[in-house]
Amino acid sequence: MNKIIKNVLTTIEKKGYEAYVVGGYVRDLLVGKASFDVDICTNATPKELITIFPKANPKNLGGISFKIKEYNFEITTYREEIKYANRKPLEYNYINNLIIDLNRRDFTINAICMNKRGEIIDLLKGIEDLNNLTIRMIGDIETKITEDPLRIMRAIRIATNTNFTIEPNLYNALKKHHSDILNLSSTRIKEELTKILISPNVKYGLKLLNETGIAEILGLEYEDIVPVKNMEGMYAQISLTYEIPFTKVEKNNIKIIKSILQAKEITPEIVYKYGLYFSKLGGAILNIDQNYINKIYKSLPIKALQELAITPNDIKALNINSKKISTILSELEILIISGKIKNKKSDLIKYIKENRTRWIS
Repeated sequence: MNKIIKNVLTTIEKKGYEAYVVGGYVRDLLVGKASFDVDICTNATPKELITIFPKANPKNLGGISFKIKEYNFEITTYREEIKYANRKPLEYNYINNLIIDLNRRDFTINAICMNKRGEIIDLLKGIEDLNNLTIRMIGDIETKITEDPLRIMRAIRIATNTNFTIEPNLYNALKKHHSDILNLSSTRIKEELTKILISPNVKYGLKLLNETGIAEILGLEYEDIVPVKNMEGMYAQISLTYEIPFTKVEKNNIKIIKSILQAKEITPEIVYKYGLYFSKLGGAILNIDQNYINKIYKSLPIKALQELAITPNDIKALNINSKKISTILSELEILIISGKIKNKKSDLIKYIKENRTRWIS
């Protein structure tokens, strides 16, 4: 048991309450995977939790969150959910019963608990499913999916990340209700789809999305996928008709990577235009040697416009139309990068003078 996590559990227990680590952290621990997101369930109420951890942040539906070093803690009170609407429990009761709290959760492998001594408490046969590499829903599948369609995407995402099989009854329910994901916010869909795409097992995840019909309703198409640890790099390899809420920066980065992939090669012009980072990312997808790309970058005669041996004022002094200056600079960049002209002020001025008739009007 990690000392930081043990101390948090001990702090709660010293106040007279139960406390267990539950969910993804325990699941990952049992399969030998590192995790730093720690969910804790307890019979302490949200009000009591704030008293115990006064610097924590309150969470929706009662609970708190805080960070200690690399660990992100989220502590919630045992509860029984009575009525759902739009994924959110409209009615719920705080309770003093661990098993009831566990039964409201999604999958058996996410309901395995651990106490402060590192002992495992498995009340819903999660370890059996973990050993069988199986994703199984807790309780009635139809009810659970109807309550929260996000569980459809979560099932596929967890199966992708763990390389587990989805239990047949659950899998059939995912197919039946696949269109229900359109009731989710685009932000939620982006979060889950991104986690699938950046997984090393992305091809398995895409297979599941195709077989369940989710890929079709998202308009998700692709020819081939090369796993890279970069969100924009993965989205650049697919097309979607569903509108993902990308930021302006994300949209621009995806556009850049797609341009590199369409070129199907890494040239000095590409490395200069898009920079070393995007060139290497595109190169990784195109299976181009990274050392080769590094050599191209190092051999560039200039790496930025500011390194040109001529300035806008130098060009203006040649009685060139000021509106043409940016066009001239861009042309000089290309000529220098392609090796057709040297980055010497005298050579650049000579070239401009020889071609000035194109730019004087």
